[in-house]
Amino acid sequence: MQKISKINLDFTINSGQVFLWDKKGDKWTGVNGEDILIATQEPFGLTSSSTKINNFFREDDDLEKILTNISRDSLIRRTARRFKGLRLMRQDPFQCYISFICSSNSSIPNIKLMLQNLCKKFGTRIEFNRQHFFTFPEVKTLANASVKELLSCGLGFRAKYVREASKDVASGRIDFNLLRKADYKSALKSLKTVYGIGNKVADCILLFSLDKLEAFPIDRWTQKILLKYYSKIFCDITEKSLTEKKYENLHEKLLEYFGPYAGYAQQFLFKMERDINKKSWL
Repeated sequence: MQKISKINLDFTINSGQVFLWDKKGDKWTGVNGEDILIATQEPFGLTSSSTKINNFFREDDDLEKILTNISRDSLIRRTARRFKGLRLMRQDPFQCYISFICSSNSSIPNIKLMLQNLCKKFGTRIEFNRQHFFTFPEVKTLANASVKELLSCGLGFRAKYVREASKDVASGRIDFNLLRKADYKSALKSLKTVYGIGNKVADCILLFSLDKLEAFPIDRWTQKILLKYYSKIFCDITEKSLTEKKYENLHEKLLEYFGPYAGYAQQFLFKMERDINKKSWL
């Protein structure tokens, strides 16, 4: 098999993992914590406003091995071919953490708007590549923000979640370096102690920023996908909200079926179904 290395920026960035990215011409520009990143497809390149890129597109992943592991059925094989070059990303953990807290009961365009407002109000304005950008707010800045200030960014009920979650990071109660080193279940349990974080949001944070490739975020879209294509395998799946125990049990079955890189399977399936239904991305 030919070694798989090429990263498809359109598939990867437009797959629900990140929100603060825009495409102009052949360039994607995005905010990643205190960094501004500019990515080009042909030739592939990634430049940063600082020196901390740190394999943002997970170039160190052995995608050939991963695709072999997750290709348990014809649907996954077809989807992996259709979206060849789709990668998971290694995001700034704090930005990812706040982003998915803001994602609760919202659409991708609305999440993007909330995060843009947070950057403009609390981030730092910098110049890079002859353009002006706002970086993502620092932990202490959001931790010290008032609920009123956060509400002015359009966060709604999420304002209290963002404030308390930021305080947990500022105090050291949530330590992303320790979570990265911890096993999946321990890291999941720690994140779920944060006000406003449930199973799905925790799994997104673990998968998209903390190297837990066995995480398989399950939301209403994922449930519909499993019900539509995998009801014979996961026979107890429904569209009803999952209890803690049902979420845990379903994740165990998904991990048993798709293997240790189940998060990649989830991302391919999520991208496929959203595109079929012509849902908006960035």
